[in-house]
Amino acid sequence: QVQLVESGGGMVQAGGSLRLSCAASGSIRSINAMGWYRQAPGKQRDLIAAVGPDGNTAYADSVKGRFTISRDNAKSTVYLRMDSLKPEDTAVYYCFADLRRFSESNYSKNWGQGTQVTVSS
Repeated sequence: QVQLVESGGGMVQAGGSLRLSCAASGSIRSINAMGWYRQAPGKQRDLIAAVGPDGNTAYADSVKGRFTISRDNAKSTVYLRMDSLKPEDTAVYYCFADLRRFSESNYSKNWGQGTQVTVSS
């Protein structure tokens, strides 16, 4: 059994900041990439940030310069610091981890439960 548990969503005014966390637990042999997607109402789920096991990061253009992704490998946790938030950042944010279970030979994408972020103008 593998779980990804998110925390840190909420409501904030435009220009404010939030920090999301996502901790992976269970029978995990190794974790490759971790990161965050978001999905606004009526839109598809989009990748916004990812971080490799070596710390290399990648961002969508829409969040570059405002969001910072990081991870703690010892805690199997990924973070997303969101600054200068805009109303268009309002969405459900989902973390993911590409991980390999002890019982498996391949990596698979696993998802958190999602957390709502609402930015008011």
